Amino acid sequence: MLPMHKRTAAQSWDASQNTDSNQPEAKSVPGSHKAAQLAANLHLQETEILNYNHPSLQELISERGWKELPEYDRIGVIYDFVRNEIEFGYNSEDDIPASQVLAEGYGQCNTKGTLLMALLRGVGISCRFHGFTITKELQKGAITGLWYRLAPQEIIHSWVEVWRDGWINLEGFIIDDRFLKSVQKRFASSDGTFCGFGIATKNLQNPGVEWNGSDTYIQKEGIHRDLGIYDHPDQFYREHGSNLSGIKKALYSRFIRHRINANVRRLRANGGTN
Repeated sequence: MLPMHKRTAAQSWDASQNTDSNQPEAKSVPGSHKAAQLAANLHLQETEILNYNHPSLQELISERGWKELPEYDRIGVIYDFVRNEIEFGYNSEDDIPASQVLAEGYGQCNTKGTLLMALLRGVGISCRFHGFTITKELQKGAITGLWYRLAPQEIIHSWVEVWRDGWINLEGFIIDDRFLKSVQKRFASSDGTFCGFGIATKNLQNPGVEWNGSDTYIQKEGIHRDLGIYDHPDQFYREHGSNLSGIKKALYSRFIRHRINANVRRLRANGGTN
């Protein structure tokens, strides 16, 4: 049997498309009640990155009254919060804790996913991490010039899988509505697969990012490799690291990302004009 925290790329991708056969992995452990409890505990666990007991996250959960909502609505309001109240942008690293993402108020696929997972677990919603790589072409337009040329050809990417009578893939939270609408306006004539500006979708004008109880995607068409499913992001980053290292990492963290974020803010503010 494969380790519970990770499956091969082919198995994890196929399983994520079939919720009937894709029950929590701990079901394979002898003793169904004990196995179900083990699965629930693993997918509700607090970690160094998913630090949902941090005062800032607990205060947010309490102020919004999220714990009092039915399960479907709990997922929906947290998903919408991360999608639109945490703007699309580039943090210093992929593996920062959820509390830092919240404090900074912006993030990309990996960091916004961290915050989404932490908030979901903080209100009792089981979720897990699915890692991939995407091609850097997906970032063209958001990242430009020399910074784009310096970017690795493959970039670490992830989405969140939430349990609700089966695993649901959540990726549509990455791009906030204002930025998305700006890109949609700029490319109003796009009628096929679109790749760029942090987006890779078969339908730019209607990408299906709203929470309605089923899968949401915004970068799926840019996926290059499937790196498997993990109980939490801490496991993934220990195994795969993050996107940059050494001098490139230092330059990106201290200088390059601020230029990229300025470009993203300009694109958002311009509302689709060149």
